[in-house]
Amino acid sequence: MYTFDDYVNIIAELRSDHGCPWDRAQTFESLKKCLADEAEEVYQAIDNHDMENLCEELGDVMLQVMLNSQIASELGAFTIHDVIDGACQKMIRRHPHVFGDAKAQSPEESLNLWNEIKRQEKEAKKAAAEKAKKNIK
Repeated sequence: MYTFDDYVNIIAELRSDHGCPWDRAQTFESLKKCLADEAEEVYQAIDNHDMENLCEELGDVMLQVMLNSQIASELGAFTIHDVIDGACQKMIRRHPHVFGDAKAQSPEESLNLWNEIKRQEKEAKKAAAEKAKKNIK
């Protein structure tokens, strides 16, 4: 299982001189829209009573992690350790140009890789959910 220290090291690697161009180019201001978008995904997960998705999205909204994780822990849904492990896996999986063999020379190429991997993950989740529904019937 990954740890908080691993996550700190991963982010440091992404922001390093030889890390991800997109991550290096970001500022507090440029990330505001990302934070708002991810917070909206947290709201949607709460509205849908989808604790698995809420756990994932809390990794994207680290500002909200401690409070939400404490609430979730009290409800028996998940712990901070679950959130940390998922966030580390996502950063590595969605940055194959830093942690794998893929290439990205610009912030745009990095973002395109991220979005394509995210799309594939969502398709795989949807297919798995559809398969699970069929198995229940």
